[in-house]
Amino acid sequence: MKILIRSFLFLTIIFTSLAVPRSYSQEKNSGQISISGAFALYPMVIRWADEYRKINPGVRFDISAGGAGKGISDVLNGMVEIGMVSREIYPEELKKGAFPVAVTKDAVVAVVNESNPALNDIMTKGLKKDAANNIWITGRYTTLAQAFGAKQLSPIHIYTRSDACGAAEMWAKFFGKKQEDLLGVGVFGDPGLAQAVRKDPLGVGFNNIGYAYDATTRKQIKGLRVVPVDLNNNGKIDSDEDFYASLDDLIAAIASGKYPSPPSRELFFVMKGNPKNNRVLSEFIRWVLKDGQKFVNEAGYISLPKEKIDSEQKKLQ
Repeated sequence: MKILIRSFLFLTIIFTSLAVPRSYSQEKNSGQISISGAFALYPMVIRWADEYRKINPGVRFDISAGGAGKGISDVLNGMVEIGMVSREIYPEELKKGAFPVAVTKDAVVAVVNESNPALNDIMTKGLKKDAANNIWITGRYTTLAQAFGAKQLSPIHIYTRSDACGAAEMWAKFFGKKQEDLLGVGVFGDPGLAQAVRKDPLGVGFNNIGYAYDATTRKQIKGLRVVPVDLNNNGKIDSDEDFYASLDDLIAAIASGKYPSPPSRELFFVMKGNPKNNRVLSEFIRWVLKDGQKFVNEAGYISLPKEKIDSEQKKLQ
């Protein structure tokens, strides 16, 4: 009888082990994880933390947004364990120990006030890349007529970000430039820039898609209109360029590559060194790369391809 019991227990252990995914442990985790950085990634991380705590109530999160620049600075200086970064990691940051793991993807879009007097022209003609360059980089275009081919001669009020951030870096990279090259009134944070344009009928700015669309209704946020990009430069928005009506339409365009990269981009968790020996931290990241991915599209982000997810998981081994 004892032999039978022992055999049963041995087989139970084997089958239990086989049932547990190798990418992360299903044992309860406990501890604290501090996170700061990109406004772009903040809503997604809040959702991940809420879902993770449902299965690991012993894990406490301290999450704050302050821009990608703050995130990378905080993590490299040991102030947080994860920096949320919405741009590529610079070589000098890698030399200081930055260890990036891509976790999802989104994009930056141009926005105007929904009461803009040239809104019809803006929506039908769109924004040419060269025109955007002359708005935010050279400063040559200062009116609605110049910027959007509109009849109105009203001036445009240009907004940019005042904080070091991935959104501004990626928007500038769309023109082959850097954030410091962008012109406009500097506003702190994604919410601040969106609010500035919502208050100004002549305002022109840019936002991460999470601040231009409502994740619940999937529609553009009241007061803002996302400016379509004239990708083929023919002076009008063709049917295959018109994918901005809903968040789901834009997500599909980003995932398929119709919306250009940049300003679409990967979003990163950045740690100081490989966190594989920090069980609390590494198990959370592994969960994000596996079960956490099912919340990505729902939250208004774009899932990474399976091969990318696999390569990011291998970094933690």
